[in-house]
Amino acid sequence: MSGAADIPVSRVEWKGAVRIIRSAFPPIDLFEDIADPADWPLLISAEQKTNPRIMATIGNLDLVPVDRRVGGNGASYLMVPFTHVSTDRPSRFTDGSYGVLYVGDRFETALFETIHHHAHFMARTREAPGWTSQFREIVMSVEAGLHDLRSRAAETAPALDPDSYAASQALAADLRGAGSDGIVYPSIRNLGGECVALFFPDCASNPLQGRHLDYHWDGQRVDLVRDAGSGAVFRIVDLPIDPP
Repeated sequence: MSGAADIPVSRVEWKGAVRIIRSAFPPIDLFEDIADPADWPLLISAEQKTNPRIMATIGNLDLVPVDRRVGGNGASYLMVPFTHVSTDRPSRFTDGSYGVLYVGDRFETALFETIHHHAHFMARTREAPGWTSQFREIVMSVEAGLHDLRSRAAETAPALDPDSYAASQALAADLRGAGSDGIVYPSIRNLGGECVALFFPDCASNPLQGRHLDYHWDGQRVDLVRDAGSGAVFRIVDLPIDPP
């Protein structure tokens, strides 16, 4: 497969890009504050005197270079994927030792990508049928020069394997080590859609919360999606999952 030097970099500028996340975790005050991110270590030091558990909330801030940190309204949605990482939670473009912000070019792409992964989790843990955890839609802008896997399908096919992350994690580690800001690639779960895997939070901006969503698990697949605000329910057609 091609290495970092062989993959072209394309400028990606998406308005209205979408990320869908679980709604379980509230925004983190430090990231939402108007303070300059360069001042965060001092603020953390002061806060720790009254709240010794603050670092568990913030995560590992050292994983994000000072000049790549972002703050202000909605910044938690951009920072948390990089400060709360674990090798117990690998994904396509990371072994879990560093963060990646995954964003779809539109709502349908983000929806089908998350449905796939949620269905695998539900099958693996043998969850009973029913409406499951609530999710929230985050709409944002993406502006970055990214290594482009969209037009080199034959050469980069191992990194787009629907069932294995081995090649994609190796490629991402190579690219990130060479200074890449991230990767743009065709969606694996939504034909015609595109995704980005961003290596730094400042590659995205203006995150705004959109709809709250519920996914329904029928025991084998996610078959329904409900807009929690309007109550509208949509049926998911022909989206089987691979055996867990």
